Amino acid sequence: MDKYSKIEKYVVASDVGSRDGIGIEIYSGDSMLLEVFRDDTKKTREVSLYKNELDLELVEEAIALFKKEIPWEFQE
Repeated sequence: MDKYSKIEKYVVASDVGSRDGIGIEIYSGDSMLLEVFRDDTKKTREVSLYKNELDLELVEEAIALFKKEIPWEFQE
């Protein structure tokens, strides 16, 4: 994972409860730092930060990883 050297751990996760879509969650240890999510209901792609003052390179790597791992097209 040299290309994503700032990312310690990530999980690809889907959500069909309050939201309907799929995304990646970025972790440091057991703490989630941020999530990049494709919401198929709202037809949006969103970044949620769970820690203040995240390293810009980490955020950029997370977005690049999202684009690699998650299909871009919305699902019906």
